[in-house]
Amino acid sequence: MKHSAIPTLPNRRHFLQDSCCGFGSLAMASLLQSERAVGASGNPLSPKPRHLPESPVKSVIFLFMAGGPSHVDTFDPKPLLNKLDGKPRPESFGDVKYQFVRKDARLLGSKRKFTPRGESGVPVSDLFAKTGEFIDDIAVIRSCYGDKVVHSAAQYELFSGRTFPGFPSLGSWVVYGLGNESESMPAYVVMPDPDGALEGGQPMYANGFLPAVYQPAMFGGGPQPVRNLGLPEGISLDERRQTVELIRSLNEANLTAGDDELAARINAYELAFKMQTDAPEIFDVTGETKETLDLYGVGVEPTDDYARRCLLARRLVEQGVRFVTVVSGGGPGNKQWDAHADVEENHLRLAGEVDQPIAALLKDLKRRGLLESTLIVWGGEFGRSPEAQGGKGRDHHNTAFSMWLAGGGVKGGQAIGATDEIGLKSVEKPYHLRDVHATILHLIGLDQDELSYQHQGRRERLPLVEGEIIEEVV
Repeated sequence: MKHSAIPTLPNRRHFLQDSCCGFGSLAMASLLQSERAVGASGNPLSPKPRHLPESPVKSVIFLFMAGGPSHVDTFDPKPLLNKLDGKPRPESFGDVKYQFVRKDARLLGSKRKFTPRGESGVPVSDLFAKTGEFIDDIAVIRSCYGDKVVHSAAQYELFSGRTFPGFPSLGSWVVYGLGNESESMPAYVVMPDPDGALEGGQPMYANGFLPAVYQPAMFGGGPQPVRNLGLPEGISLDERRQTVELIRSLNEANLTAGDDELAARINAYELAFKMQTDAPEIFDVTGETKETLDLYGVGVEPTDDYARRCLLARRLVEQGVRFVTVVSGGGPGNKQWDAHADVEENHLRLAGEVDQPIAALLKDLKRRGLLESTLIVWGGEFGRSPEAQGGKGRDHHNTAFSMWLAGGGVKGGQAIGATDEIGLKSVEKPYHLRDVHATILHLIGLDQDELSYQHQGRRERLPLVEGEIIEEVV
């Protein structure tokens, strides 16, 4: 694998930046700002040219399973693990670092049934029976691994490539690189689980050192994901326009060069007005046909909430929104895919909430001709341990877990890489989270080596360490 932090072959940008004289750095900063920080119209969110113009992908939907879904219970069947259920782990498999699993813990087999699905015959657990119908569109990466075994650090690594907060997230990378195709919707949207915050908090989704205009818009759940979208009672559209223009003029009177926070606030007021006038119907899913609502599971439990958010994700990418994160799992412990006490209870409940909406999203995008231009990413910050925690649970596990990609540019119907026979470690074609990042960027038409930002006098790479593109996916 490649692990260099900068490209080894110089080009015009690198020569300008690395020049020994100060003029090189100044020229580099100007070049980057003109090419990436602003688009052709001077608006930093205007569409920007791709590094790889042949890419068909326009948007990304990240289905984030917060807390860490178990790979051995979802997309990575382990017959030997089931055979060794209740026995100590053989020493031949080596050792790993856990948080809570004791050294005398016994292996825990999976109670889930795996069935070959589609023409490709890739096995999928009955937890994702409906999603499995679309396995021929999905590339499962079974050999993922990361560096951290605690939620917060692993979540930061999943989203930013770093294991601590303060750095730009993947969604901000994409928007910085490509801008937005919609003038009336945010470029980057996160829809958290309404049950509560996660260990990494909002910083894991944030823009970090990038200008504030690249931060995500946080939408809520339920029938009204955006509050105060309608005009207040007794206020006309013309009155609201005058108010927005007055606020803008007052803000601009105090705007100084380099004040990206105030610039982003000015942009937010303008965007909010456009959302009130141009796009309120986008958030009203009742305009969908009954067949579509039933397909997603809107209006029935346990799917209603995640179904609404997946359906809204489809409606957002239809409008040109670049990056949408739809989170499953929120609040403390067992409300996430964090199955310390009882993996069966936890995963059956959470999969019951998301399987139908995820399958519906794939089907809906496909039949509308949008799957080719939309990249779907599924996964959590790590997997779960093959050993039992407390008899029926599974601990955090970062040395082996599964993620999957579907949609534009993805070669579906395959399982890539492999873990060992009990799912303890990634052993065949192991891919770090940085490699997943590199692959996502490549699929959407961005070169990881070209994504950088002049910050406090130095060029900061957005993907800190160069990843390896997972060629089997492409």
